[in-house]
Amino acid sequence: MKVHETSEVPEKKITGYQWKTLWSSTIGYAMDGLDMMILAYTLPLIIAFFGINQAQAGSLSTITLLGAVIGGIVFGVMADKFGRVRVFTWTILIFSVFTGLCALAPNLETFAIFRFLAGLGLGGEFGIGMTLVSETWPKKYRSRATSVVAVGFQIGIVLATLTVLFVAPKFGWHGVFLAGVVPAIFAFWSRKNLKEPEIWTKLKEENKNKIAIGQLFASKDTTKITIGLIIATSVQNFGFYGIMTWMPTMLASELGYDFNKTTLWTVTTIIGMILGILIFGYLADKIGRRPSYITFLIAAAIIVWVYFQVTSTVALLLLGGVLGFFVNGMMGGYGALLAEHYNTEVRSTAENIIFNVGRAIAGFAPFIIGYISLNHSLSYALSLLSGVYILSALAFIFLIPESKDKEIV
Repeated sequence: MKVHETSEVPEKKITGYQWKTLWSSTIGYAMDGLDMMILAYTLPLIIAFFGINQAQAGSLSTITLLGAVIGGIVFGVMADKFGRVRVFTWTILIFSVFTGLCALAPNLETFAIFRFLAGLGLGGEFGIGMTLVSETWPKKYRSRATSVVAVGFQIGIVLATLTVLFVAPKFGWHGVFLAGVVPAIFAFWSRKNLKEPEIWTKLKEENKNKIAIGQLFASKDTTKITIGLIIATSVQNFGFYGIMTWMPTMLASELGYDFNKTTLWTVTTIIGMILGILIFGYLADKIGRRPSYITFLIAAAIIVWVYFQVTSTVALLLLGGVLGFFVNGMMGGYGALLAEHYNTEVRSTAENIIFNVGRAIAGFAPFIIGYISLNHSLSYALSLLSGVYILSALAFIFLIPESKDKEIV
């Protein structure tokens, strides 16, 4: 397939359309972070309201994640067939409706169903938004643009924190879920009048907008790349969910941290994550995808191992930012990286399937760490995460080729 020159804009010129795709995609991914965290923050209230145990409460997060994985795969394929903007709009509408309905759920079973359906909508946000930005921004800034989208998740965490802080005391968890619909509606509005990328429109005109999942394994080289990217996204999500799920518990149980200190650690770590994502995006555009990933992955392996040997309160807080910087900074590059290895007819499919398969594998991280901690300390179990980052670095060395400055077709 020939490269459509019109899919790229002059290197130093960013148009209003490019900014609008970036804005709407970032807001969409923020909804992913918002939804995941309002459930986490309101679980104690939900447990008390429905009279359920910890295992039942934990299943609500699992159900949401399952919905996100299925929704990500389904809507990723649909976005290649029916258009990025159109399906992007469907996903936020589904999320909005069922997040709001969670507030009206009369029992646990109904609440779980609404959580699963809301998860379906959330799952499509990452891959479709990243595809939309990758196909419309110039290659010189592609990784930096997708890194801004990745920051959206952290923005969502902040929004969830503020929502729970100000809404829950007066209106309980019901009010929190209702309030969660407001930014989702804003995200829906931000996509109003947003046009499909020209590169996809041309594909549709040529009647090539087919369902093409098989292209992820179309040749030996493509299969190697797909496997390598699945390893990379699995490690990325595995480390994030493992650390963010168990770190507050470790700080409280092993080091006696109170809520305020744990919250301070969370804030420091999130600031580190945001800075890491933005700087990684810049480096990936400047020096290349592979050297940036390999550097960050080796640094992540080192800091994870070192961090969980430390017991000083000051050191833990200060190094929390460094931990977040390297462990989650790499999220700044996945949108561009995945987009550059697959053609337009399968790009959204690849983004969502590969990332969500990684998220599905990462769903085992909290369980594995918890299981290891039965016979060892939580800090020891978390330190073992160091090894998974080396596995990802090997994938970039042996399976994933460089794609900096690559024209997308």
